[in-house]
Amino acid sequence: MSDVEPAVYVVDDDASFLAAVSRLLRAAGYRVHTYTSAEGLLAEANDSPGCVIADLQMAGLGGLDLQEALTRSGYGWPVIFLTGQGDIPTSVRAMRQGAEDFLTKLAPKKDLIEAVKRALIRDARQRTERIRMRELRARFEVLTPREREVLGHVVRGQLNKQIAADLGIHERTVKLHRATLTTKLHVRSVAELARLVQEAGLFDILSGSFTKGQ
Repeated sequence: MSDVEPAVYVVDDDASFLAAVSRLLRAAGYRVHTYTSAEGLLAEANDSPGCVIADLQMAGLGGLDLQEALTRSGYGWPVIFLTGQGDIPTSVRAMRQGAEDFLTKLAPKKDLIEAVKRALIRDARQRTERIRMRELRARFEVLTPREREVLGHVVRGQLNKQIAADLGIHERTVKLHRATLTTKLHVRSVAELARLVQEAGLFDILSGSFTKGQ
């Protein structure tokens, strides 16, 4: 986990409103960075913990565009929309794309603070999951191409004799590969191996096609 203190990134092209929101958040104890454009935030986006508060309609990229760009970047900061020009279809689209909340600029201050609390908790949870997934997938990256082939057959429940016949290798070699798989992947049974592979999202057990992680 990162030791960096989470930050709230506020984006609004209304300078006076931007200043008011940043004062509110700082008074509540948050570290705040402000931007007058979505492009400004994207130019400095990084993998540090935090969340985003964004206006919906701004010059240049709008709030929804910013949300989509952050998702593509892989940083995945939760986004809270704070706008004076919202409507139901737009709010539905924003929430479907993963927005933490959709508030009007006239919403009570406590609603915004509560949304920020939820967003930062969500970011920490997602960050932990991303780290866990990277560590999990790293185990598979040390496998050789042949070990990955054997892995596919093992997870599909084939016996050593069947695997040997399919791959054109000796059954004893299959046993050695299986022993190596359990050592490298830190598992003790086929069931545990299958569960690990599925959890990592690297293997379609039904089709048996190995897919390397992103």
